[in-house]
Amino acid sequence: MAASALFILDLKGKPLISRNYKGDVGLGEIEHFMGLVLQREEEGALTPLLTHGKVHFLWIKHANLYLVATTKKNGNASLVYSFLYKVVEVFCEYFKELEEESIRDNFVIVYELLDELMDFGFPQTTDSKILQEYITQEGNKLETGKSRVPTTVTNAVSWRSEGIKYKKNEVFIDVIESVNLLVSANGSVLLSEVVGTIKLKVFLSGMPELRLGLNDRVLFELTGRGKNKSVELEDVKFHQCVRLSRFDNDRTISFIPPDGDFELMSYRLNTQVKPLIWIESVIEKFSHSRVEIMVKAKGQFKKQSVANGVEIAVPVPSDADSPKFKTSAGSARYLPERNLVIWTIKSFPGGKEHLMRAHFGLPSVEKEEEEGRPPISVRFEIPYFTVSGIQVRYMKIIEKSGYQALPWVRYITQSG
Repeated sequence: MAASALFILDLKGKPLISRNYKGDVGLGEIEHFMGLVLQREEEGALTPLLTHGKVHFLWIKHANLYLVATTKKNGNASLVYSFLYKVVEVFCEYFKELEEESIRDNFVIVYELLDELMDFGFPQTTDSKILQEYITQEGNKLETGKSRVPTTVTNAVSWRSEGIKYKKNEVFIDVIESVNLLVSANGSVLLSEVVGTIKLKVFLSGMPELRLGLNDRVLFELTGRGKNKSVELEDVKFHQCVRLSRFDNDRTISFIPPDGDFELMSYRLNTQVKPLIWIESVIEKFSHSRVEIMVKAKGQFKKQSVANGVEIAVPVPSDADSPKFKTSAGSARYLPERNLVIWTIKSFPGGKEHLMRAHFGLPSVEKEEEEGRPPISVRFEIPYFTVSGIQVRYMKIIEKSGYQALPWVRYITQSG
């Protein structure tokens, strides 16, 4: 069982729009929601699920809106939260940005979407591409004759329409890995994980079946190839188009893809990864009048690879002023509102080392207590490179008309 009713509220808790799917929870119950939020915030015990009497409020906040689902039953909470985030995603596809103004400007479409997204408390069609086939943002013109339900809604392959044609059949595959790393002051790695996604951009005619081959360790062991150059994938999550029974049987990723952009799968790796850009910093304070910060950055990845758009954010004391910078590469700027120095390097080749020196004046009267120092953070993107070593071994495209199609693969590693 999922939700009884869905409400979209402004920041003051006033309902902008609501849809009662089951009728077992009164619409007046939502008046208690904002009071509960404020009360829990004051107590420092705000939770994503709030209860008043027998009614449970499951809520998320997006921009200047609260999306709240209500239920009296012991519902599936994870299903409701997934649905709420999906509602946000669909509304963003329609209105570009989801905020109070876009809800007020599109009442009719919002009501139509709420009717299609959920029925009697159960999620229904949540794919924005399918919804856009029959819920349009143009004014409805009166048409005589029967209304036609798109075949995709009743189809076994609801995510793809029939009769799609392209002059040039192509598939673009992006393997994107985000590296999350936390290193202590003495250089030991406290947190290390790689979160990967495989995104596809599909321009294929007809109803093709695709088969994707990766250097998956479980597959290699099943086929007796050993563990060489294979990757152990954890927490694998697939798009609904993937045949899960086939994957469970022989680890084959087989699917009929949606048209256009979509995320095929995501995965996680808990392997120990060395920091791709190693940071060392020295902070010196001189007689309460000035502070000097020296930051050294070293690229610890292959020399053939280049990190693009590197941004190193160095926290500085909140009372620092009159900044002076000297860098061996790139440029540095001071952001006083965030108490940060941002050192930007457009192109950072592997194996190279760069230095940045920053000089700040401090007021003569200084707080004696030691300020907690936030960590230095690094943003970057390295094309044609993956940390995990994951590889797309093949992409087979099978379609009854037998056309030739071109798969293109791109690898990107970025900061988490």
